[in-house]
Amino acid sequence: MPSPTLARPAPDVRRARVAVAALFLTNGALFANLVPRYPEIKAGLDLGNATYGLAVAAFPAGAITAGLAAAALVRRFGSARVAVAGTVLTATGLLLAGLAPALPLLVVALFAAGAMDAFTDVAQNAHGLRVQRRYGRSIINGFHALWSVGAVVGGGMAAAAIALDLPLGVHLAITGSLFAVVALVALRWCLPGLDGEASDAAATEAEASASPGAPAGTALSGAGAAALARTSRARTAAVLAALVLVAVAGTLVEDAGSTWAAVYLSGSLGAPATIAAAGFVALVGAQFVGRLVGDRLVDRFGQRAVARTGGALVLLGTGLALAFPSVPGTIAGFAAAGFGVATLVPAAMQQADELPGLRAGTGLTLVSWLMRLGFLLSPPIVGLVADATSLRTGLLVLPLAGLVVVLLAGVLAPRRPPGRPDAANRHDDPDRRTTPAPEEATTA
Repeated sequence: MPSPTLARPAPDVRRARVAVAALFLTNGALFANLVPRYPEIKAGLDLGNATYGLAVAAFPAGAITAGLAAAALVRRFGSARVAVAGTVLTATGLLLAGLAPALPLLVVALFAAGAMDAFTDVAQNAHGLRVQRRYGRSIINGFHALWSVGAVVGGGMAAAAIALDLPLGVHLAITGSLFAVVALVALRWCLPGLDGEASDAAATEAEASASPGAPAGTALSGAGAAALARTSRARTAAVLAALVLVAVAGTLVEDAGSTWAAVYLSGSLGAPATIAAAGFVALVGAQFVGRLVGDRLVDRFGQRAVARTGGALVLLGTGLALAFPSVPGTIAGFAAAGFGVATLVPAAMQQADELPGLRAGTGLTLVSWLMRLGFLLSPPIVGLVADATSLRTGLLVLPLAGLVVVLLAGVLAPRRPPGRPDAANRHDDPDRRTTPAPEEATTA
């Protein structure tokens, strides 16, 4: 008997996929339009290096400060509205940063833009996962690939604006208005309704029917119910902590590539500047390719196997590059690392969003927030180790990150049996969440 196949998504769901893709592309392009013009801002305000560094840190500081509020906003207003509003307000904040006549106003504008960007990040991923559940197959990695495309497009737009001698305020006003319009148009195609309205009830029903030793429709009471609730909460907390570590491992590898690859290649290995830049290019290029093929790999092998293989690639690729240092080997090691971490953040976000016992958006928000802390803390940690020993020693965090992923990949979803439809096609509620059984979710 042939295996059943998933039905083609309805037209409104396909339109919603295009809308989310536009939001991810826009989010990647917005900030990338400002970064190449940072030197102009620094010179215009006559900032020293230390003051400039602190000012630029206002953007991630705003994201970390406000990020935990994203879940409540998503539940109150819906992920689509929050993502679009966050996009418009991020564009406004970046424009104000570009026009800031004094340091305090620059810091306030970047702080506000970072906060709005954090809301957009959580909300667009939440809506992307809603659309993915309607599709019944993995599509989230493709959204993250489009974010990378947006970053490249935004950087190119900024380079063109600089070449055309376009004033910073005019440049950011044009790009901000353009991407705000794109986001507002995308809102018309997003899925209607609030996140988690029906899925919470469905998850509660599923947990009740899965209670050990309790017949379907029978609730536990007294000490047994309390003990079961404590066990469930402890398991959820443990899985969430593991997911955060998986996501942080992925972001740590990304940050090491952008912060230290060129420094290590040019300083420790003596590569010329043009060759030293290839380390970062290799990492982001391989990561982009990994995200392009990531959805097909996840559908075929499951998130668990893909993440574990990716962690092994990071461990072996960067481990060998550091053990036997050479310019070609190091560039290849960064490429292996980029491909290896390509699906880690989307996988951790998806699994966190589907954890039982958490309100809609809570798991996703926590992973996103703590992941940003990893971005903030990893450069100084590597720098401190490098100052005390060597940068080669500091970069041992790369194979260690790969090892963490290999050990913790068991918290991610295994491969679904062939022909088994996703929750979106098994229930009337298209947003019903599916979570691996406890023994699946905690087996490494």
